[in-house]
Amino acid sequence: MNVLIIGGTVFLGRHLVDAALAAGHDVTLANRGQSNADLFPDLPRIIFDRRSDDMSPLASGSWDAVIDTCGYVPAHVKATAEALADRAGHYTFVSSVSAYADASKPGLDETAPVGQLDDPETTEVTGETYGALKAACEAAAAAVFGERCLNVRPGLIAGPWDPSDRFTYWPRRFDAGGEALVPAAPELPVQLADVRDLAEWMIRAAAAGESGLFNACGPQKPWTLGEVLDACRVAAGAGAAEAVPVDEDFLVEQVGPWIELPLWVPKGSGTDGLFAVNVDKAVAAGMTFRPLQTLVEDTLEWDRARRDQPLRGPLTAEKEAAVLAAWREKNR
Repeated sequence: MNVLIIGGTVFLGRHLVDAALAAGHDVTLANRGQSNADLFPDLPRIIFDRRSDDMSPLASGSWDAVIDTCGYVPAHVKATAEALADRAGHYTFVSSVSAYADASKPGLDETAPVGQLDDPETTEVTGETYGALKAACEAAAAAVFGERCLNVRPGLIAGPWDPSDRFTYWPRRFDAGGEALVPAAPELPVQLADVRDLAEWMIRAAAAGESGLFNACGPQKPWTLGEVLDACRVAAGAGAAEAVPVDEDFLVEQVGPWIELPLWVPKGSGTDGLFAVNVDKAVAAGMTFRPLQTLVEDTLEWDRARRDQPLRGPLTAEKEAAVLAAWREKNR
């Protein structure tokens, strides 16, 4: 298979390239040439910035499959798909489970309604518009490629080379030792897409010509937050941090769920279902899942090699200490 990957040098994109090459496929990259520009120097590369509305860089060449990893604005996805429609056999668009209109209940499958934009002309990507924009991007890709279009909805993607630090926080925190503030809600469901599982499945799905919508999280039966944190403690070894559970009601007043304290979204927040979606369709199409412990250990091994880089977004050590002190004062 000759595949064009739009993006291809950041996180999921670089894992897609690795998976495609490992499977014996030919890969061409199309990106701005800015992020990790030295990565994959031997691969053909098209310098392409879809935000400029200039599709001329895509005017030549043909591919069996295209994988679009970085579409956020429907007009950009539509223009890209139209530029390639006559010279590409298949189009995969990476969407998100955030596309669902109501994520308050577990078990969401691909038939659930998606969000709608209040203003169809909106192009600004915010926390409020992100999901509906992704849904509109799906529709744009499908309108051009029809039965040759695969729309993939991951949840949180985790693993080595994750620039978001949304999962990496926990392996690093337990590896740092001391006392780790954790939500006193070990039963909360957690679904993650190991980036390698997702990438390998997407390459297989593109080669097989899969079409339609697929939730692509994992595993089928969600882990619990307690299981994830236990796996982080085991990976950290003898010097692992001691978990200090803190009541959710207190935590809500002190820290920002999800951003400052990754994987934690308080019960009843309206997004509980995003961590327990139905992935039966993807499993039937061949998606598989590495063990949780493998994901945690591999992420920690990668993170240890870049430990001099501060995490972006999650709770700082100083704030964690302050919240723990306030929690202890409250319970004196």
